[in-house]
Amino acid sequence: MKPLGVQLYSVRDYCKKDFPGTLKKIADIGFKGVEFAGFHDCNVKELKKIVDDLGLKVCSCHVGMPNADNAAEIIDNLLTLDCKYAISGPGGPMKTAAQVLECAVRQQKAIDLLNPHGIEFGLHNHDQEFAPVSDGRLPQFMMVEAVPALFCELDIYWVKVGGQCPAEIMDALSTRVTHVHVKDGMVEPRQPMKPIGQGVIDIPEALAEIDPVVCQWLIVELDSCDKEMIQALAESYEYLTSNKLALGNK
Repeated sequence: MKPLGVQLYSVRDYCKKDFPGTLKKIADIGFKGVEFAGFHDCNVKELKKIVDDLGLKVCSCHVGMPNADNAAEIIDNLLTLDCKYAISGPGGPMKTAAQVLECAVRQQKAIDLLNPHGIEFGLHNHDQEFAPVSDGRLPQFMMVEAVPALFCELDIYWVKVGGQCPAEIMDALSTRVTHVHVKDGMVEPRQPMKPIGQGVIDIPEALAEIDPVVCQWLIVELDSCDKEMIQALAESYEYLTSNKLALGNK
């Protein structure tokens, strides 16, 4: 089983009000790690001490697309957090094959900036990465092929929204998937998500296809939810750990 973390975007409103207290609630549930998505004006060194004191690991950080202007700050923050995984979106529109390849160029530049400092760069998908371009290819696979050092944080919910089978995509990309975003819901437009195990995503089927050597973290992310978020995260933790799909601290 892989360790279970939380994408802190799920609790962004809580973090804005009380970042340390929110981290403690996550640790108390039993999660092993957190994935940052911004720091809400908090000192990164202080956040590192808090997560250490709570027994949490920083599994990865979502960042803006690394470039010459922001790379130094990204590198400094990740090294401070003892984190070697930086993750971003594709870096631009993907409606045409040419646009997809432009995204791949940006991703390669990001890798060239981060890798010398021991930081890897990965792609988090939404549904657009699985909308075929004119020749039928899927942008996700085009970028993975064009950028050999790019790892994937595969969001299985958005794969489903994109009209693909999460298990089949996981199987096809398993040697590149180091992180998995675990989400659930009804996959209907403008509908909130649900605690893991309470929607229509076949979570066990998708997670059965991960590469046990390559995959490092399973990360719960709920962009919004039809329940109070801390309770939803607790129910998600219980589902994943009690069904032996992920490893927690309890």
